[in-house]
Amino acid sequence: MEDHEVAGLLAREAGDLLLGIRDRAVADGWASHRLQGEGDRHAHRHLVDRLSELRPADAVLSEEGYDDGGRVGADRVWIVDPLDGTHDFGRPGSVEWAVHVALVVDGSPVAAAVCLPASRQLYGTGMSVASRPPVRDRPVVITSRSQWGEAEEVAAAIGGVVRSCGSAGVKAMAVVAGSADVYVHPSGLYEWDACAPAGVAMAAGLDVYGVDGSRLEFNKARPVVPGLVISRPEYTGSVLGALRW
Repeated sequence: MEDHEVAGLLAREAGDLLLGIRDRAVADGWASHRLQGEGDRHAHRHLVDRLSELRPADAVLSEEGYDDGGRVGADRVWIVDPLDGTHDFGRPGSVEWAVHVALVVDGSPVAAAVCLPASRQLYGTGMSVASRPPVRDRPVVITSRSQWGEAEEVAAAIGGVVRSCGSAGVKAMAVVAGSADVYVHPSGLYEWDACAPAGVAMAAGLDVYGVDGSRLEFNKARPVVPGLVISRPEYTGSVLGALRW
């Protein structure tokens, strides 16, 4: 099985597991904090166990796991977010959560998948997904609810409008799918939040940068990237210019 296939398979498996946990939570009347904790724990365990089975020689960095730093010298590192958008996962009916799985070699994601389980959507580097051109009058900038102000600066620079939602994976895949044109996260992000979305977006022909205009590098000792910009190429210059005010 190729690395692209492993990424997609495991993202889908973890997504199905999370849907099952959510169904059980509804049936048994769990509080949201219990649902969130159970989702994080079980999805993490599933991904780590399956990677140990399918890629036993590779290192793993997971949001929910202990990082002893040994992965920094590894040739191949899987960077995973078992449940991106934990808060939204705990909200009844929310679809704004995702599973991220990516393989990093020499600082770059070479295989990646983002699963949006509640929407029954899977995006991956091995799926020949090309970002579809939008059909609308004004470009859409998508961002987190808490970062609306910075996104308005970007939208003004390209004559666009701002939309918001939860989960980095959901926002990034909106650009891949063509329902948005730019995703901006103007502050630092952990690598597990950004890696798989960045890998899928680059494979789809989109531009991916830090908010300072730098190329993103993954599997660093301190696993943080300087924000995230995913953009259709025709807007990238204006977007990065607006972020350097």
